[in-house]
Formats: sequence, structure tokens, C-alpha cells
Amino acid sequence: MSYYNSKTVSYSFDEALVRIPEELKKEGFGILTEIDVKETLKKKLDVDFRRYKILGACNPPFAYKTLQAEENIGVMLPCNVIVQEKDDGSVQISVINPLVAMQSVNNDALVPVATEVSEKLNKVLENL
Repeated sequence: MSYYNSKTVSYSFDEALVRIPEELKKEGFGILTEIDVKETLKKKLDVDFRRYKILGACNPPFAYKTLQAEENIGVMLPCNVIVQEKDDGSVQISVINPLVAMQSVNNDALVPVATEVSEKLNKVLENL
């Protein structure tokens, strides 16, 4: 089982950045953070990199359940969504696989929440 799930979409990078929040919202997620990797690498290292953004998505009810079950789980939150422009110009969207991420925690109480979050994130990918 992979640590992420992904989909190549038929629209532009910029359109993906508009559509992703809309689809996440349908599943109860909001975006807490946005990291522009290309811009950061240019600023900090003066290197060129492809368009690549990391979106920190959060579903508050699931985050709350998770935090109740495991007090230090915040180190693994929020759920990251990546939008990247590949070398061939295609746009790939990837989401974390919470089932794999939570395996390292070794807390059975997290499995039902991770399963539900995984299903919701996969639905977002399907709808993009």
C-alpha cells in the first residue's frame, strides 16, 4: 500500500488550485496552509523547480477525534495535498494515504478515523 494516492488531471495547474478547495469542501475539509515549493526553493536556494504546491487540508471533526485518541498526532496533521506540474506539462494531484500514515503510530483507535479520511480524500481525487 502506497503512502499516497494520485491522479493526473486534464486541466491546468492554476485550475487545479481552484478546483481542489471546492472538492475538499464537499468532503468537510478546508485548507489551513499553502506552501509554494517552487517559490521557496528559488528564494532560499536560488534554484529553479517545477510548479509544486503543498496544501494542508483539515477536516475539524476528524482532526478532533484523532487528537482525542492520540495526543501527539498533531505532528502528522494536517492531511497534505500536492499539486505539481510534471516535466511533460501534465498536472498531478496527490493526497496522503492516512491508513499508511497511521500504521506507524500503532494505535488501533485511529484506524476507523484513518479509514474514513482516506475514503473522503479518495472521493476528492475521483471528483477532480
